[in-house]
Amino acid sequence: MQLGCFSVSLAVKDLGASIEFYRALGFDMFHDQSAHGWCMMRQGDTNIGLFQGMFEGNILTFNPGWAQDGQPLEGDFVDIRDIQNRLIDAGVEIKDMLDASGTGPAHITLADPDGNAVLIDQHVAKP
Repeated sequence: MQLGCFSVSLAVKDLGASIEFYRALGFDMFHDQSAHGWCMMRQGDTNIGLFQGMFEGNILTFNPGWAQDGQPLEGDFVDIRDIQNRLIDAGVEIKDMLDASGTGPAHITLADPDGNAVLIDQHVAKP
């Protein structure tokens, strides 16, 4: 099952300090929303999101409909509603389910067996 672009969403205490730290590691900003308390940074195919005061703990994030460079995929992709149905069929507990009758952007949340948060967050409508 293709889950789309992968990133790690980090809950940070000081967004500015975190941005400078990851810049020192070679990351570049590709989506700056620091005025709103968050940003996305990239180094090669590695994406991280830095989020100040938005959630507790770190989150593994997947974005159906996005390529790893954070751009919308050309053509077809697995819609989040199909992903939700496949996870339910596989017996995976979904904490925040979406309305399966929708068609646009939506998200679901779940946790792995060790309690690590997983967010599947689709920002684009299925073509």
